[in-house]
Order: sequence, then C-alpha cells, then structure tokens
Amino acid sequence: MSNFNLYAQYYDLLYKDKDYSGEAAYIHKLIQHHYPNAKSILNLGCGTGKHDFELAKYGYTIHGIDLSNEMIEIANANNTQKDTLIFTQGDVRNFETNAKFDVVVSLFHVMSYQTTNQDLQKTYETATKHLSENGLFIFDCWYGPGVLTDPPITRVKHIENEKITVLRIAESDLYPQKNVVNVNYEVRVKDKATNAEEIVKETHSMRYLFDTDVEYLNSNNNLKNLATHKWLGFEAPQLNTWNTIFVCQKK
Repeated sequence: MSNFNLYAQYYDLLYKDKDYSGEAAYIHKLIQHHYPNAKSILNLGCGTGKHDFELAKYGYTIHGIDLSNEMIEIANANNTQKDTLIFTQGDVRNFETNAKFDVVVSLFHVMSYQTTNQDLQKTYETATKHLSENGLFIFDCWYGPGVLTDPPITRVKHIENEKITVLRIAESDLYPQKNVVNVNYEVRVKDKATNAEEIVKETHSMRYLFDTDVEYLNSNNNLKNLATHKWLGFEAPQLNTWNTIFVCQKK
C-alpha cells in the first residue's frame, strides 16, 4: 500500500489527463440517485485530493485519508477549503475516527490494492464502522471477468512539463490462481535543465474482484449491493469490462 510513496511528487503529472471533474460528477450522480440527502464523505485512499476538491464543489464535507504521507502533504498544500476538507495520513485497513459519514468512497482501484481476503475484510470494516444509517459504500475495482477475458499487456506512457520528462513502462504478470496481477513499473524521470535521470522500479500487486467476492464481503459486513456498473457508466459490466463500480448500502 506504500507503492506510490516513491514517486508521489510525479503523481499529478502522471495523471494530468485524468478527468477528475468528470469522475466526481459521476460519483455525485450515484450518490444523488441512491442517497440524495447525503452531506458527508469519507474517502479511503484519497491520493493528492483531486477527487475531493471536485466533490467539495457539490457541497459535501469530506475527510480524505491516504497511507502515503507524501500524498497527504500535497493534498494539504493545495487545500484552500479547510473548513469543509480534511486530509490525514491513515491506513484504509485500520483507520478510526469518531465521526460517521453518509458516504464512504474508495476510488482509483484502492480496493484492488487489498490483495488478501484479510485486507479486503479490514477495509470493509473501516467503511462499515464509519457509515451512518443507510449510508453508501461506493468503490471501483478491477473486474475479474474483464481481466481474464482481456489480459493485461505492456503499456508505455510518456509525459512532461516545463521541468521534467517522465517515461513509465508497465509490464504485467497474471496469477489467476490468486486473482492477482503484478504490475511491474519502471518510471524514468529526467530533469530537463541538467539531464539528470532518476529511475524508480516497483511492483503493484492488484486484486481483481468478482461479483461473488463483493456479495460475500457485503454479507459479512451488514451491507447490501444496490448497483454494479461499468466505470463512468450506468450499464451492467460485460465480460470485457476491466473497471467496475459497486454501490453498497449499510442495512
């Protein structure tokens, strides 16, 4: 879960083309459909706070947590809404606060980083204990049918700004007996002024989930599934769907 710490400073550049505004609008629609009176959100795995800044525009008060202290430092440095936005360092598997929230979200595959049954259960427990009555737990993840139907391939991403260039190579190993994909990253960051280069190599282990996994976790944590959609859509996931979102409700 500490994978992003090594290049947190490059994180926003790596994902500068990510549509945080559109994704937040999508989450807001899901919340409004299933719990229109929701006012508070706990974000498990908030990263640098990009989703939270956008969700706050809809009037929510938000508490974001992330295991990476570097990510939290960036989020707090950019936070101009300290009366409605809070960012703290914490582990999604054991975070505790006395507050209750109408919605708990976990986005950008944070649930897929919980590769063991124990980690998934602990994260579910964190969500459940912080939900108000009838509150929602909304999370996206890698979807098992899609991963097995359309296995991962090598991907290369090249981006830059006025100071640095970043080349990221991702090669993956699939372990179907464990429902896990190991994504092996090599990130090359070059300073344009000096041509100095830093190379970061790390492996992200990702758990892909099936509907039956979510059903089991829900049954163990007093939740029920309200909806399962393709990410950023409202249709049911298909065999080739890689990213799926689940909307669960506390009973």
